[in-house]
Amino acid sequence: MHRVVLCLLILNAHTWAEEALLARKIEALLPTKAAAANDAEFLRRVWLDFDGGIPTPNETRAFLADPSADKRTKLIDKLIAAPRFAVRMAEAFNVMLMERRGENEVWKSWLVECFKTNKQWDTMVREMLAPDFLDEKQRGAGYFITRRLEKVGQQDTDYPGLTRDVGRMFMGIDLQCCQCHRHLSVNDYKQIDFSGLYAVYQNLKLQLADDKHKTPWLSEGLIAAKYEFVSVLTDKKAQTAPRIPFGEEVMIPAATGDDGWLVKPDRKTKEVGQPKFSPLREVAQRIPAPENALFAKNIANRVWFILIGKGIVEPLDLHHSENPPAHPELLELLGRELTAHQFDLRWLIREIAHTQAYQQSGAHQRHLTAEQQLRAFLIATGERAHLEKNTKPDMTVDAFKYSLTDFEKAFTAALANPAKEPELAANPSLRSALFFRNSDHVQWALKLRAGNLIDHLAKQTDPAEELYLTTLTRLPTAEEKAELQSWLKAHATNKTQAMADYAWALLSSTEFFVNH
Repeated sequence: MHRVVLCLLILNAHTWAEEALLARKIEALLPTKAAAANDAEFLRRVWLDFDGGIPTPNETRAFLADPSADKRTKLIDKLIAAPRFAVRMAEAFNVMLMERRGENEVWKSWLVECFKTNKQWDTMVREMLAPDFLDEKQRGAGYFITRRLEKVGQQDTDYPGLTRDVGRMFMGIDLQCCQCHRHLSVNDYKQIDFSGLYAVYQNLKLQLADDKHKTPWLSEGLIAAKYEFVSVLTDKKAQTAPRIPFGEEVMIPAATGDDGWLVKPDRKTKEVGQPKFSPLREVAQRIPAPENALFAKNIANRVWFILIGKGIVEPLDLHHSENPPAHPELLELLGRELTAHQFDLRWLIREIAHTQAYQQSGAHQRHLTAEQQLRAFLIATGERAHLEKNTKPDMTVDAFKYSLTDFEKAFTAALANPAKEPELAANPSLRSALFFRNSDHVQWALKLRAGNLIDHLAKQTDPAEELYLTTLTRLPTAEEKAELQSWLKAHATNKTQAMADYAWALLSSTEFFVNH
């Protein structure tokens, strides 16, 4: 056997053995054992999680008919290796990190490239927390901070909100209540934990894009002394240098005045200056450090939530001693292993996908994001490929036509959570409830057009199997087949409309809008 091939086989055997060992460790720590999801349930779940949409009927048939014992492993690997995986992960992390604060293509492109190249999570976080705005490959990361510092009307710049979000997103701790006093309900959170971060972020100034900087960017002021804060409950004053929560203070250099600047400010040239000491960079190094255990546990918990539907710690941003993990040893294991694997998110995602916890039946149902719902809907109706190729409406072909952008805006407006709200569960509203009933976009996609779902089904004498495979990624039961036949028989005078109405009922059902 060729030496290279032999080496690859040995390497793969070692990797598979390592994965199996970790999966067994995870399952040993979970007391509840449930039956495995059937192939159709697993297929829909993994496709939605790693592609963002649903498989075609032919892809579903091929998977269900495949007798291979390792077909699930192969499918997981195939989807993670596909180009859509990076796009899907970028969508999921955009929703998690920005909480619907707006759209920014440079930020999205940065996220996609990170997942495409499998950039380590600690590197991603360092780039988000202290971006190099002159580096074309990094400047998109800065949107995490710059968007939060944009002023709204006459309101003050939201430095407290940025401070809170850094703690929430990267350490799983919500320090909002600690701005003015000790936390009233969490003994672990102290005012100094908030103030140590706040000292860093209140020192920033948002600058507009210019010839040198192609996006909004950040400048830092000169910090020569510790930040002073006072508790409104006790009037007690205290001081802190920049620090991450529960960490050590960063020593402030003694240099003052002109000696403190790497590049001195100059009003004539509009140079804002660059200090030698950058608390922003100091904190950006300390938060994602291997010794900061909360950093690894937080992202492990969030990835577990994305895939399983429920966090090991909930709420996701309230890690503290009085809110212990549901499975403490499991979170410790995941955090420790992720750190040992250099914060490789693709590795972590793949490991969790191979566990029985992920592949069990009746796992926590998780509603789809607006992006998943739209992609699944357009794939099911047969409109996705057409809209991607034809981005501009052709009024000569269809007097009432929508573009892919039109659909994206409509689905997001109706189905996404409000801005600045963690998207952890469905947030029903009258608008979302009525969307599938009255939306022109939905009705348009279910009209008869060459090559779409309704056209395809109208040509079949027994369309039940194709309809259920297309929309719900499973075969219909005998009762469901009989029900559809009865419906079409009762509306034989307008079979096309009857077929569209029945398809609409499945596409607006709860089964279509959850991942299981």
